[in-house]
Amino acid sequence: MTFRLLVLFFICYNVTLSQNGSVSGYLKENGKALQFAIISIKNSNLAINTDEKGYYKISNIPIGTYELVATLIGYENQKKILSITELNSNLVVNFNLKDLDNQLEEIVISGTLKEVSKLESPVPIEVYSENFFKANPVCSVFEGLQNINGVRPQLNCNICSTGDIHINGLEGPYTMILVDGMPIVSGLSTVYGLSGIPQSLIDRVEVVKGPASTLYGSEAVGGLINIITKKPSIAHLFSADVFANTWGEVNTDLAGKFKIGKKANSFVGINYFNYSNPIDNNNDGFTDVTLQNRISVFNKWSIERKDNRLFNIAARYVYEDRWGGDIRWNKSFRGGDSIYGENIYTNRWETFGTYQLPLKEKILFQFSVNAHNQNSVYGKTIYLAQQNIGFGQFTWNKEFGTKNDLLIGTAVRYTYYDDNTPATASFDTINIPTNKPSITYLPGVFVQDEITLNECNKFLIGIRYDYNSIHGHIFTPRLNYKLSSKNKKHVLRVSAGNGYRVANVFTEDHAALTGSRNVVFLAELKPETSYNGNINFVKKVFTKKNTVLGFDATAFYTYFSNKIFADYTTDPNKIIYDNLKGYAVSQGVSLNLDIAFNNGLKILVGATLMDVSQTNNGINTRQLLTERYTAVWNIGYTIKKIDVSIDYTGNLYGPMKLPLLGSLDPRPEYSPAWSLQNIQITKKIKRIIEIYGGVKNFLNWTPNKKNRFIIARSQDPFDKQVTFDTNGQAIATPDNPYALTFDPSYVYGPNQGIRMFFGIRLMIK
Repeated sequence: MTFRLLVLFFICYNVTLSQNGSVSGYLKENGKALQFAIISIKNSNLAINTDEKGYYKISNIPIGTYELVATLIGYENQKKILSITELNSNLVVNFNLKDLDNQLEEIVISGTLKEVSKLESPVPIEVYSENFFKANPVCSVFEGLQNINGVRPQLNCNICSTGDIHINGLEGPYTMILVDGMPIVSGLSTVYGLSGIPQSLIDRVEVVKGPASTLYGSEAVGGLINIITKKPSIAHLFSADVFANTWGEVNTDLAGKFKIGKKANSFVGINYFNYSNPIDNNNDGFTDVTLQNRISVFNKWSIERKDNRLFNIAARYVYEDRWGGDIRWNKSFRGGDSIYGENIYTNRWETFGTYQLPLKEKILFQFSVNAHNQNSVYGKTIYLAQQNIGFGQFTWNKEFGTKNDLLIGTAVRYTYYDDNTPATASFDTINIPTNKPSITYLPGVFVQDEITLNECNKFLIGIRYDYNSIHGHIFTPRLNYKLSSKNKKHVLRVSAGNGYRVANVFTEDHAALTGSRNVVFLAELKPETSYNGNINFVKKVFTKKNTVLGFDATAFYTYFSNKIFADYTTDPNKIIYDNLKGYAVSQGVSLNLDIAFNNGLKILVGATLMDVSQTNNGINTRQLLTERYTAVWNIGYTIKKIDVSIDYTGNLYGPMKLPLLGSLDPRPEYSPAWSLQNIQITKKIKRIIEIYGGVKNFLNWTPNKKNRFIIARSQDPFDKQVTFDTNGQAIATPDNPYALTFDPSYVYGPNQGIRMFFGIRLMIK
């Protein structure tokens, strides 16, 4: 009896599953099977990868008409109309893709807040897949961005390794970091949150250079980096990536997917990073690299709904304990003035998602909520901070005929910030703390219209209005124009717009907390306003020998009518913040060259020339810690017969102006040109295992090369042996001949020398 009931149950279960239709088929290129391609139903969560035979099958498709899209990097996207007209129907749809190698025709969202082909987007967008980052495996997104042209991870402290992301010479606070289009990384997390994003959850990274404030609001002044996480439906069933290096760093990424019921798909990623081996190769008594113990847990859900409406929700938690400083330091010295150390505890959680309303019109609700708690000490300076941010946004996308594609949205952002510094104090001549948290509301509305004049000409016009509860009304317009040839091998884009940003010194500038400098505000800091224009030209060349060449050139110009000016040079014991009495300019040109040979050799080379300066009270100065030129390269070769690939990656940075502590400071005012270069060999075994290893920084470059010291007075970090005059200035003495005070801000590159690494990846479909 029990057996019959079980049989009846399974029959009923299978009948239930078969009430919807399905589609299956093969994806090939001239008869050759294409594996790992993505077959998806547009504007839905239904998607799957092809197997090693190029086969796919998508089940449980409701009755209706859909657009079926086949996507594979290096091939032209192909779309077909799919009609499910009756229950239980099983359709066969095959694809034959055209090889375009690095055409990168995939779908992008960052430029226009809606899905669009990269080639059709009027906004220039650079896209980097997870394979790009595998060529130089690192433990976080922050390090992984170092091989993108015009993007530079900048270290801001020799001791605790804080950092931010520069785009085209503009400093980190001007770069907006998004996760799945949501403004997750901002404020406090721009300093420490970037290192908590593991590579295991990345599907691709989209980079927009230039202001994007019309769509994304404050902070997107210099550009944005949108980290697109993997869809649960196309992620690996299980994957693991573990690597270690000869410095003692160990990084572990574990990820997997599962399904609950018929409609709920989930993807889970766990990252653990540990480095607990103090090293002092430059013999200054301080750790060369910050010690870290970090865990990050990520979970994303996609829910299948009626008519393939979207519903995704994700959450991430990060805990990190990091310290750097005197090699003798331990936690018994935390906050004291005998042995110097910088110790930061970070507790952070965030959740974000997208929900499509059950209406005929395409209306999306997007939201994100995050809380960041930081308990830190910098020597004897204690910094306790709590930041909570809530964001909600409605967008309505409507096409009017074939000429107009309208996007209308409204958003609101709530920011709560409290700490034990003058950041939450009232502004007056003595800056007496009020112990009141800072609460800011930022509601706004925006509209953009993508106007298609014909097959080759397209305009994008947009405007945004925000009301900051502290600073008032803000308008940010944008204008983009795209001109392309009919075969899409030549594309010209012209962009113009403006951006704004409200500065928060203590959450964004680590130098305001560490070392012995005092922070001075000469006036109430006003919002920053910028105006930007750039021209982008893309050209593809296909040779008779099946070699593909891609050129991507951009000229950019950004003008700040108001900018926050941090003065490190007037007084070596102070950081003086003020509104710039003048203007600032960032201008330059960049070029990416992409070559794919038929024999398996691929070359990606990029270079940027730029001039970043500011004029204050009629005096023009070069921006600190900003290079004149930079170059990156990624050269890969695959030996197909034995499934072995070789990757040679690197970057080159020109001299930067550095913050000195006075006229007697013996350290160079400008850094030398410097380069980090890496090589990796990867062996595939039966398509599910990859073993890789290599050498990082094989030139063994570190900032202390040809430098007498990097950290000023590391032997006296509390300035106990420094003699000051009546104005608080350090005086030259036999023990202090250069009249220095302790300061770790003379930093422009990582202080980690050559090391070997070895890792293994397991991927089960």
